[in-house]
Formats: sequence, C-alpha cells, structure tokens
Amino acid sequence: MFATFPPPPHLSRYVRMFWVFEHEVPQGEAYVYRSMADGCAELIFNYRNRFSPLTGTQGAGFSHLHAQTSRHSRFITHGSFGIFGAYLYPTALPALFGHSSAALANNMPDLQSIMGRDGIDLEERIITARYHHQRVEILSGYLTELVTRRKQETTAVQIAVQTILSANGMVNIQDLAASISLSTRQFERNFKAGAGFTPKLFTRIIRFHRALEAYGQFDGNLTGLAYECGYYDQSHFIHDFREFSGYLPGEYFLGRPEGIEYRE
Repeated sequence: MFATFPPPPHLSRYVRMFWVFEHEVPQGEAYVYRSMADGCAELIFNYRNRFSPLTGTQGAGFSHLHAQTSRHSRFITHGSFGIFGAYLYPTALPALFGHSSAALANNMPDLQSIMGRDGIDLEERIITARYHHQRVEILSGYLTELVTRRKQETTAVQIAVQTILSANGMVNIQDLAASISLSTRQFERNFKAGAGFTPKLFTRIIRFHRALEAYGQFDGNLTGLAYECGYYDQSHFIHDFREFSGYLPGEYFLGRPEGIEYRE
C-alpha cells in the first residue's frame, strides 16, 4: 500500500507531500529497496521494522533525513514494514533546519544530528502514533513551529527549484538565471548553496525522474521516451538513467526492479 497526503497550505513551500508505504513480506524472506538519485530530500520514519543499508553505514536507524542525492542506494529489511515520510524541497533544509543543503547532499544523518533532542521526541511520537493522519498532524505541527520561528521570505533559489520541477527539468539555465536577475555564475553559486547541487545536475536528476514515471506505461520505444523527457538522444538518456538508478532503462521498465511495489 502506498498513499500520499498533501501538506497544509502554509507548508507547501517546504513540503511536496507526506507519504506512507506499507508492504507485507513473507516470513523468512528479505525485501530489498533501491532508492534512486533525487533532487529533493525526505524525512523518513520506519514505524514497523527498519531497513539496513547494503552499502555504507548510514540510514540504519528508525528515522533519518535522506538528503538530496545524486546516486542510488540499496537497503534491506527482514519482515513486513511500514514507512512514513515527508518529501521536502531541497531548499527546505536551510530554511527549516538551518543546515546547508550543499553540506547535507548525498548524506543520511539521523534526526538527532539535525534536530537535537527534538529529533528524538519526534521519532518517538511518530513511530508510536496509531494512524497515518496522526503522523501527518504531528509532523505538520513540528514543521509549522520551525516555519513560525524562522519566518523566511521566498528566495530566488526556491522560485528556481519550483520552475525546474514544474518543467520536469527541461529549462535553459542561462534563461532561468536571467529571469531572476542574476548572472549565470551568481545563479549557479546561490543555487548550489540553497538546493545542494549545481543547476545542471539538479535538472538532470529531475529529467531522470520524469522518465521513472513511465514505469508501467513503457512501450519499448527508448528513443521516444528519451525525447519526451528532454534528452538529446538515446545514448544520453541511457547514460543518465544508469548513473542515477544503477539500471539500464530496459532492465528497469521491462524487468522487475527492486522496491517497485509503491509504483504499482
């Protein structure tokens, strides 16, 4: 079961959505989930069982921040699970938590490292909540407190991120910089500080995510999908897809990729 919940309007600058993913795993079997490269970040709460990383040492606790990442990762659990998450814009990290997006990129710190004692309390409240709507209310309330405390105006980088997402990554960086009255160099510097990646890398990852949405609808025409997602040619598409997912496109769309149940 996979379900999403919209954020309250006053959090829509920071939260794209809240989500829940539950899955029953047959007794004695393992379940492997593969997270893809993503230009946005997530707060993750494992309220039923937990995942351990198959590579590296991060993300082994019951809750953590999965910051925006330019690479895929694999996680394993033994038994049925339930995950509650908040899908955040990358600019939410400095705006809400006061941490540099660039410093957090490609990292998965536990919540105590990000929020201090609040992170421990928040984890306990969300994991022990009985219903999903309660989890949404608890996390919305905490994030609302942070918004009220910091009271930041909308930044040029937030506008740029929204523009890139709305266009599925198909934007011209120089034109985007000019639209917010910055030189290309200024824009690139500010964007990386606020969103964690260079504009070029961010747009590549967003185009890749547009391609992922074709799962279940792919007709085998790689060239057509590549052009539809803004790639110059099929080889460019294959290169990015493999870099960000670890799969060739055919393996992903026509095979049985890891952790795909939430898309089904």
